[in-house]
Amino acid sequence: MNTPVRVVAAGDHFVLPTLIDRALTDEVIQRPLDVRELTLGWPMEPFGPVAEVREASDAEDAVIEALDGREVLVTQMAPVTERVLAACPDLRLVVVCRGGPVNVNLDAATRHDVRVCYAPGRNAAATAEFTVGLLLAALRRIPQAHDSLARQRSWRGATYYTYEHSGLELEDLPVGLVGYGAVGSRVARALAAFGAQVMVYDPYARGEIHGLRLPTLDDLLTRSRVVSLHARLTPETQGLLGARELALLPRGSVVVNVARGPLLDEAALCDALESGALSAAALDTFDREPLPADSRLFALADRVVLTPHLGGASRAVAVKAARIAAAEVGRWARGEPLAHCLT
Repeated sequence: MNTPVRVVAAGDHFVLPTLIDRALTDEVIQRPLDVRELTLGWPMEPFGPVAEVREASDAEDAVIEALDGREVLVTQMAPVTERVLAACPDLRLVVVCRGGPVNVNLDAATRHDVRVCYAPGRNAAATAEFTVGLLLAALRRIPQAHDSLARQRSWRGATYYTYEHSGLELEDLPVGLVGYGAVGSRVARALAAFGAQVMVYDPYARGEIHGLRLPTLDDLLTRSRVVSLHARLTPETQGLLGARELALLPRGSVVVNVARGPLLDEAALCDALESGALSAAALDTFDREPLPADSRLFALADRVVLTPHLGGASRAVAVKAARIAAAEVGRWARGEPLAHCLT
């Protein structure tokens, strides 16, 4: 078949259109390629950098115009709404460069006979590394010491070199992981290399794990000095760590969340930090994003490490996402079964 595969590579400031185009060129070699590049600003999402924000209707217009006569859309953020799908009758495949196609109206895609694929696992390594980095920063109070010296030009951070104020080390430290998927399993292996006592609670995990499997969340919490969240956000897991659960942790424990903000009750966390029940927390995700200016967390800067949802932000993630997406387009072009398809 010599008809070209007509693709719109709708990239943004992270997964660049050129990355998608390059990955498609490497993957789709059986048929000619006709790639139209489109760069979109970040949409009004509750996470990620906010730059060149477009109104939703403007972004839809740009996608509709680019898709004229095109059968494939590869994107990370482009809105694939009922309006877009209805206006693009030639569209047959949408591949989203993310762990889930949250920007696609799946019901509408099914009605319009459009296949929808996604890119699972593209940021697992980056998120796992970031988790370990945040954990170390919280345990050893690295950001606070940096701020004291580099910003305030004060040597007061040296008080961390006292028994009362010094932090914890990972070796022999009981660390509990809630969730043992692509990210949690990598974190477990990394922590084991530090010599931590890794414990895992995940009722859905099968096979061997790097660490001690515990039967209940309560068991994990009562035995952990650090707990790190790696569960998916579902109705079942929303508010997974609340006041009751946090109270089960030994006094002076540390909580890490690089998964999803609503897994953790932020008000209960702040209460525990203010009372001294918890010594520190490291958070990359929050219940509301961007984090509101009146958040109680800002007043706890001496005990928390806060980052703006950066766990999956690495250049390798952008490249991996483009490659995973391009592989799906290649399978579709060859008439092969799609690997990660929801419709």
